Amino acid sequence: MLRHKLTQQDIDKMKKEIEHRKVVVRKELLECVKEARAHGDLSENFEYKAAKKEKNRNESRIRYLEKMIKNADVIEDTADDDVISVNKTVTLYFEEDGEEDVFSIVTTVLVDSLQNRVSIESPIGKALQGHRVGDRVYIPVNADYGYYVTVKKIEIFEEDVPLNSF
Repeated sequence: MLRHKLTQQDIDKMKKEIEHRKVVVRKELLECVKEARAHGDLSENFEYKAAKKEKNRNESRIRYLEKMIKNADVIEDTADDDVISVNKTVTLYFEEDGEEDVFSIVTTVLVDSLQNRVSIESPIGKALQGHRVGDRVYIPVNADYGYYVTVKKIEIFEEDVPLNSF
């Protein structure tokens, strides 16, 4: 079974979302289903089908989050502020391109490639962990290819970002 590495902060966010979905969203969606059911013939009632589908999506999300928490390996960020680890934002110089880019190293539930948030379990995340400013790091892509980056800057990642919906 796949075990995700999560911080206590990730787990706390998940628990908060579960509570909100159980107490607020579930109640609202049940009311929508009840209201749509009152419109008559269920076989041709689009509103009823849509309301049931949304209710089921909510219940699925609750189960997913509960399973993630149950199967999580809780990790702590005990690294110094000047060492790359989870919840750090790094500026990297890519030797091949001669360009710099900024990445945030996060747990799997916060990954967002469009925001340059990469997992600690990704090739780049694994390779960078434990390095400091000035280090030249080899990032393996596959058995035959990789590339070098130089760590230019390390900052603490403190954005309050939503969990991925998966």
